[in-house]
Amino acid sequence: MTPSCIQGRKGRLVTLACAALLASSPLAAQEFAPEHHAGARALVNELTDAGIERAWLESAMQQARYRQEVLDAMSGAAERRLRWDEYRAIFLDDERIYAGVAFLEAHADAFARAEAEYGVPEEIIAAILGVETRYGRITGKHRVIDSLATLAFHHPRRGDFFRGELAAFLEIAYEQQVAPDEPLGSYAGAMGYPQFIPTSYRAYAVDFDDDGLRDLWTNPVDAIGSVANYFAEHGWRGGEPILHEIEGPATPPDTIDFNRAARKPAVSAGSLRDAGFEVPAALADERRLLPVALEDGEDNWRYVLGDFNFYVITRYNHSHLYAMAAVELAEAIAAARNLDAHWLQAVDADDEEARP
Repeated sequence: MTPSCIQGRKGRLVTLACAALLASSPLAAQEFAPEHHAGARALVNELTDAGIERAWLESAMQQARYRQEVLDAMSGAAERRLRWDEYRAIFLDDERIYAGVAFLEAHADAFARAEAEYGVPEEIIAAILGVETRYGRITGKHRVIDSLATLAFHHPRRGDFFRGELAAFLEIAYEQQVAPDEPLGSYAGAMGYPQFIPTSYRAYAVDFDDDGLRDLWTNPVDAIGSVANYFAEHGWRGGEPILHEIEGPATPPDTIDFNRAARKPAVSAGSLRDAGFEVPAALADERRLLPVALEDGEDNWRYVLGDFNFYVITRYNHSHLYAMAAVELAEAIAAARNLDAHWLQAVDADDEEARP
C-alpha cells in the first residue's frame, strides 16, 4: 500500500510528514520506473524506436530518483536576485583568475588551436570554463538522471523542455557507454567542464583530441574545443569587439531598453546618443547594440554597450550579468598573463561604419 500524505489547510501538503511517508513507500525507490510511470514508459518507447536497447533504457529509468531540492533550486538562480557588484564578486577572485592562467598554460596547444580554428580568444574560452566549473574542479553534485527526470515530469512549466534534455542525456550515455546513474552535474542537468545541457552536448561537443570520444566530463581538451565550437556555431565574429564602455546619465533612462540579453542587439547608437550617452565616435548612428546598465553598488550605475559577440556569450547563459562576469574574468586572466585584452573593445572604424 502506498502511504498517503497528510493534508493541511487549503489542501497544502505538510511536506516533512509527506516526505517521510513517501520515503517509506516501496514505490518511492522506483519513482520513474517505466512499469509504474506512464511518462517514463512513453519515453522508453520513443527511444527504443530510435534504436536504443529497451532493457538498457528501462534499467536507466529505474535508477532515477525524484529530488525536491532540484525543483527548489530552479527558482533561486543568482542572475535573478543579485546586483552586479554582488554577482561579480562571486567570479572575480584571485584564486579563479590565477587558476585560469595555470589552466591556459597547462593546455596551451589546445587553446591555441581552438582560437585559430574558431576565432574565439583563448581567455574567453578559459573564462567560460572558469565561471562554470572553476576549470573542471566543481562540475556539480546532482546525479544528472535524477535532475532531468525530476524536471521532465514535475516542473510546472518547462517539463517538455526537460523531457527533451532527459532523452538527449540517455542517448549520449548509451552512445558513449557511460553508466546513466554515474554522471554528476548541476541541478538543471548541465554537465562536465563546460556545463553543457544534454542537447548542447549532442549538438556542439567536439572530439578535439581525436581519441574517438566527445568527452566533456573528464577531458579538458574536448571541453576547450567544444566551448569554442559553441560560440562559433552561434555566430562569433573573430577579431571584432565584445563591448564598449560608455558614460551616461546618473540613472538609466526609461527611453532605452536595457539588459535584453535574450535578443540580438537592437538599440541604435544614434538613439543612445540622443538619450545622453557618450557613444564612441567610431560607432555609426545606425549601428545596433545591446545596452547594459549595471547597478555597481546602490544608486551607482555603470554602462556598457554589448556588441554582437557580447550577445553570442549570452547564448551560453541568457543573462547580461553572466556575460559581463565572463568578459571581466577573461580580461583579468589576460592581465595576469601580462597580455593586452585587445579583443575586448577593438574598433576598426572602416568596418564599423560599414556594418549595421
